[in-house]
Amino acid sequence: MTITVLDPSYGESPQGVAMAPRLATLEGAVVGVVSNGKKGTVDFFDGLAHELRTRYRVADVVRVTKPNYSAPAGTEIMDGATAWNALVSGIGD
Repeated sequence: MTITVLDPSYGESPQGVAMAPRLATLEGAVVGVVSNGKKGTVDFFDGLAHELRTRYRVADVVRVTKPNYSAPAGTEIMDGATAWNALVSGIGD
């Protein structure tokens, strides 16, 4: 009996990804908050938005919710993120 072992890894090496430069301050920034849509995120992101506005004086907090909590953010969310200076993504159960 012969056993064939398959290698499920992708053949090409991934390209490196550079981190975005850190913001010197959040003051005046637009911060996007992406929720997975579970009920546990609502109160947490309410508090986070309040802190961002009052303590860090951000210009705006843009809150969006993914239509499916298990899927990646869709094109509409990703396109909107280009206007944000920072992004917070979270899950809640």
